[in-house]
Amino acid sequence: MKTPKQQRKQKVEPKNPKLNKPAPTVTEKPVAKIVEQPKISSGERIQKVLARGGIASRREIERWIGEGRIKVNGATVTQGVKLAIGDYLQINDRVVHWEKFAEQPTRVLLYHKATGEVVTRNDPENRPVIFKNLPQLETARWIAVGRLDINTSGLLLVTNNGELANRLMHPSTEVEREYAVRILGNVPDATLEKLKTGVALEDGIAKFDEIHFAGGEGANKWYNVIVSEGRNRLVRRLWESQTLLTVSRLIRVRYGPIVLPEGLRTSRFYELTDKELDLLFEYAGLAKEKHVAVKPESKGQQGRRR
Repeated sequence: MKTPKQQRKQKVEPKNPKLNKPAPTVTEKPVAKIVEQPKISSGERIQKVLARGGIASRREIERWIGEGRIKVNGATVTQGVKLAIGDYLQINDRVVHWEKFAEQPTRVLLYHKATGEVVTRNDPENRPVIFKNLPQLETARWIAVGRLDINTSGLLLVTNNGELANRLMHPSTEVEREYAVRILGNVPDATLEKLKTGVALEDGIAKFDEIHFAGGEGANKWYNVIVSEGRNRLVRRLWESQTLLTVSRLIRVRYGPIVLPEGLRTSRFYELTDKELDLLFEYAGLAKEKHVAVKPESKGQQGRRR
């Protein structure tokens, strides 16, 4: 016979037999591959990132999203989706390395393009390329605001802010471009009036907003002209649409509120100050940025400043 103490030590079995059943055997199955969905709670909106990188304007990128042309991590995105570190981005099924468009302080250079230089990154004919004369960027890339053909010199704006570049180039902004033009040939008053009224070119009607005589004697005359659109070689084509007129020299001296600085030599640049950047952002209708100190350039790059 067991004592009360021994009885207390005896193991108590549960009355419910179901609670005493052995745990079922778990059969391991392959883990299904999970497609990561686009993030919407962190990061930056796709259109903001791509516009900053100069891919297209925000409105254009929004249209691409609506057309289903953009994917993040394999999934077609909708409006409002944001990019976060590690996301895999595709446009028209082509991979875009968007990380290089990381947010950075805006920089704008006023570059004095020389005749003979080309506004491209790589030239198969090995002609001088303007981008080789610019300081290197740790992230993103320089974006030219418009172009100047090989035979045109003068002011060229270059920036690392794609949204600013798009705003300054978009036809709806109607940014004024002013050129100094040397014309070979006599220009009657009737011809000047016609150029201000409108001329039919192969890509539509075009005109000068203003024409001002700037001097010259003999066969060559200088004029300052203003246009509000950036069609390819527009100024040259307008003048040469008129009989016996030839453009012997063409220089862009102003783009919007920015004037080519006096004394800035060809193939050299001047960088806008914080105050000048604020004025340019205001002109373009963009919110001003908080200014951050830019990393000093190398000695060779500093030598290209005015």
